[in-house]
Amino acid sequence: MVQYDFDGKVAFVTGAGHGQGRSHAQHYAKHGADVVVTDICENIETNPYDLSTSDELEETASMVEDEGQEALAIQMDVREEDEVAAAVDEAIDEFGRIDILANNAGIFNAADMTEMPEQQWDEMIDTNLKGVWLCSKHVGQHFIDRGDGGKIVSTASAAGLIATPSAGHYVATKHGVLGLTKTLALELAEYDVNVNAVCPTGVQTPMIAGFTEAYGEELMDEMGALTGPWSVFEDVDMIEAKDVSEAYMWLSSDAARYVTGIGLPVDAGMTAK
Repeated sequence: MVQYDFDGKVAFVTGAGHGQGRSHAQHYAKHGADVVVTDICENIETNPYDLSTSDELEETASMVEDEGQEALAIQMDVREEDEVAAAVDEAIDEFGRIDILANNAGIFNAADMTEMPEQQWDEMIDTNLKGVWLCSKHVGQHFIDRGDGGKIVSTASAAGLIATPSAGHYVATKHGVLGLTKTLALELAEYDVNVNAVCPTGVQTPMIAGFTEAYGEELMDEMGALTGPWSVFEDVDMIEAKDVSEAYMWLSSDAARYVTGIGLPVDAGMTAK
């Protein structure tokens, strides 16, 4: 594993109850950062699988502490500005600063565009796109006020680079995250803030497992018939959360100090076809 030096740094990770967010939190801690772990810890009405629980969020915090770092667990809905602002304030009160924002919170569900209920559209947009904006807004203002730089890394998706049938609302959010990333990179450059995104292919997480259980393998096969396989590597169907975390670590480090405004594919060749 490549080693990074996050000693004295504080990472703020959304969607940290399980899956990719938990992996990111653990990786930041392994490299010396204290970590604020946040998650909604309740289900969203139009999402067909269970999101993480408060117990899972506390378990993530314990994993950070097992790495010898301090952890702060906060239940927070990224769709609600008051909750985001309060969580950022609590993190700064606890640690004195935030150095890295990891915008990981997100959901994934399915419906054809011509049949999708408005609520399903709204909840997807609010979680996957508005949530990235709200967290970037409040942590970004902290970076501006502090005046000594910062890092924002957001989870887009290979679906931010291509289209996926039956998930147009998800595709729209991930394309939006990339546009937001580029704009923030330009706006925050004068404050020495790097803003980037990661575009994973399918990742072995509770989100994908829950999606498959809810909709069945048949829908996944139909999606794949148009997008092609999630990986071009033989015997690799999906990647692991740690593969995405390694990209997060690099983009959060001084090794990527002149990298900003990009969407980095970690997609096992999915979008190369």
